[in-house]
Amino acid sequence: MASVKKVLVVGGGIGGLSAGVALRQAGIEVDIAELHPTFDVYGVGIIQPSNALRALDSLGLADACLEQGSPYGPIDLHAPNGHKFTTIGPPPLGRFLPHNGISRRILHTILRDGAQAHGVNCRMNLSVTALDNRADGVDVTFTDGSTGTYDLVVGADGVNSKVRTLVFGPQKARYVGQSVWRYAFDRPAELTTGHMYMGRNTRVGLIPMTKDRMYMFLLSCEGENPAIPQAELLPRMKALLEGYTAPLVRQAAEQITDPAGIIYRPLETLLMPAPWYKNRVVIIGDAAHATIPQLGQGASLAIEDAVVLAELLATNQPVNEVLEQFMNRRFERCKMVVDSSNTVSEWEQLEWQGKLPEGANVAAMIGQASGRMGAPI
Repeated sequence: MASVKKVLVVGGGIGGLSAGVALRQAGIEVDIAELHPTFDVYGVGIIQPSNALRALDSLGLADACLEQGSPYGPIDLHAPNGHKFTTIGPPPLGRFLPHNGISRRILHTILRDGAQAHGVNCRMNLSVTALDNRADGVDVTFTDGSTGTYDLVVGADGVNSKVRTLVFGPQKARYVGQSVWRYAFDRPAELTTGHMYMGRNTRVGLIPMTKDRMYMFLLSCEGENPAIPQAELLPRMKALLEGYTAPLVRQAAEQITDPAGIIYRPLETLLMPAPWYKNRVVIIGDAAHATIPQLGQGASLAIEDAVVLAELLATNQPVNEVLEQFMNRRFERCKMVVDSSNTVSEWEQLEWQGKLPEGANVAAMIGQASGRMGAPI
């Protein structure tokens, strides 16, 4: 029996639900505290690289993602007029193609159902207000006034993590100067893989999401104040797409008609210095290493964190040794993704300004960093 018998996971997103499944597989009792009253996420898509599928496979959830999503190969890179000039993506891993596109809502349902099937206790509309973090356990005070005692607390509560603030103090994510727009569509028959179009001031991606649906992401710079009123989202997004003449992009752009369907988000990044733990509290996923989507690896890293942490806890070693081994296996890998994504973002913006340094190649950087993700975790 593992020395850790009862764990609280704060946050019921991708990382938190993955942690719940992985810890239950290791024979550990798990409570999840999720701030939102219901499991509900916006309905656009997410890219699952092959390393994410490998990690999900260890949780028994990869097949459901493949069946309900859309597996595809490398992403085709195009000029704005549709001319293809290269492909990028992580390596296939065993039976997994380089990518699987899936609806975020479907992915959350798969993870939630997996957690419930494994006996995870999910408590909704709940977070933490205080942690008495000792060398032998954590006394937790919840937002509803209740309390609990746990052998370990896992903070999986995102880039604005309450757990991180309580344990490590305030940490502010950095706005990188770019924003991402997303919109979902019916999938045309000719979309057989992911496509990215490299514009003069933007990037556009068309990604399969299910057998019948796809989504667009649009990367742009919105200046020092990236907040955009809801009423301006539709005309602004359509204006950003005007320079693209590729047929698939034009067909999609014409279907962007509902402002409520536009998911707009300024991009922020944060990398906590090591260690990501103190006594019996550890943070994972975006709470520790929030990355921007240039490599499509943010959710993948959170799932990998959960798998590695549970694997190490199952060895019945002292908790401090487990957490140090966790850092040894996770820090440099996660740092590489955060740093590479930030570099791609910087290069994209310099390229759009006509100031890209000689030898800087955005596509090559994405390809090289993605290729490294096939290494064991």
